[in-house]
Amino acid sequence: MKAPSESLPRSIFLLAFDLRKERLANRGELGYLLRAAALAELMIGGNVADESGRVRPVRAPADPGPLQAALWEQIAGSPPRSWRQWIRKDRSQAFRLVRDELEADHLIRVEWRRPLLFRVARITPRRPYLSRRLAERVGRAVRGGQPVERMGEDIRVLAALAAAVRLKAVLPGREWRQVKNRVERLSMPVEPVATALRENLEAAGAASSAGG
Repeated sequence: MKAPSESLPRSIFLLAFDLRKERLANRGELGYLLRAAALAELMIGGNVADESGRVRPVRAPADPGPLQAALWEQIAGSPPRSWRQWIRKDRSQAFRLVRDELEADHLIRVEWRRPLLFRVARITPRRPYLSRRLAERVGRAVRGGQPVERMGEDIRVLAALAAAVRLKAVLPGREWRQVKNRVERLSMPVEPVATALRENLEAAGAASSAGG
């Protein structure tokens, strides 16, 4: 089992920092990303499996992080649901769980302010080099240069999930179109998760455009 500091949700959170602007990028999509990362980790670990497009619990994770534990409890205690439904559910809670976990481990700084009626959190990385290193590794995975089959599974999955939202910390938006075939190969270990994440984000984008 991976060390907690290497869990996919934690890595996604750190990867999402735009270090030039000193803030989280893709903030509105991060809840989806974190749920997908936790689901992907459960899938890789053999804790859940795909059954006719639905998530089937297999065995409880041995040492899950807070988000993985919460997600497993939901899956194990509920009727079968689609991958899209599990990614869409409780996204704000997912953000809080991973944020609080990283803050407790002194990997991020959370500063609360109240400019108007509501408190607003300013979140910054305490160790920016971790985010920079992750962005470099995931960027290399997406651009190519090394056969997909020889890459670590964690980096493959991070790249696949980052591609679903065209994460700005990894590649500029226009460059994501050029690596579509590469991303499809990277996504293979967690294809149901990557597809469901992309479909959720497309649906959310369409709803936002219709409402705007």
